[in-house]
Amino acid sequence: MGKLAARVAIVTGGGSGIGRASALALAREGAAVVVADLVEERAKSVAAEIAAAGGRARAQAVDVADEASVIAMIAAALADFGGLDILHNNAAATDWGVLGGDGELASLELAIWERTLAVNLRGVLLGCKHAIPALLARGGGAIVNTSSASGLTGDLVRTAYGVSKAGVDGLTRYVATQYGKRGIRCNAIAPGVIETPALRQNVPPEQIALFERHHLTPRLGTPEDIANAVVFLASDDAAFITGQILSVDGGLLAHHPTVAEVRALGERR
Repeated sequence: MGKLAARVAIVTGGGSGIGRASALALAREGAAVVVADLVEERAKSVAAEIAAAGGRARAQAVDVADEASVIAMIAAALADFGGLDILHNNAAATDWGVLGGDGELASLELAIWERTLAVNLRGVLLGCKHAIPALLARGGGAIVNTSSASGLTGDLVRTAYGVSKAGVDGLTRYVATQYGKRGIRCNAIAPGVIETPALRQNVPPEQIALFERHHLTPRLGTPEDIANAVVFLASDDAAFITGQILSVDGGLLAHHPTVAEVRALGERR
């Protein structure tokens, strides 16, 4: 029996990367998991992994930017598993067609801005809005939102992405404030650079090497690093933690911005 036995969880963007790792980790701790993804086949694959390991799961196609689709996702959890205890809002617009056009503000196309905020921020809003009544019906629960280090800093590119994640941080605090006395905890995780298939596919090796230099740990993060934090925040181990943005970033934002360059100078001497 795991620490999440008898609980029901939804993971959006659960078909790959951080979402897949989180769905598998929640299931290992005993939760029944609705694996929700825009691409249904990916969700089915992860749900099958969970079932093969002896867990309970169902796949659900969802477009988190569409309210009717989110309502159907919540209804699926209630119909199959009888309630809802955990929501992991993880889905984000990470396809290169969106990220590749998300550059400097003055040249940012409005369509890129609107699509990014629709998925990354409105999607989290809709997930919270429609999960909250189901969580309250069980006496409370936990919401864990995937934010980003980009929501805590400025950057030269990814304007819409960073702003959307800053919005997720603010929304997290509002949910925690409005529903904490009624038993709902809401926190966010701000990952650093995570080695997902999308990272290797879309980011040049020299840029990944730059990221590696600026993390304080010997390696970049893995989806499992984030999944472990999701399990913690969803469990009773985090019963007194709410309204927080937990940086799981290998120290990316913990140091003076010149640390990597100063270290490199020392290594060359």
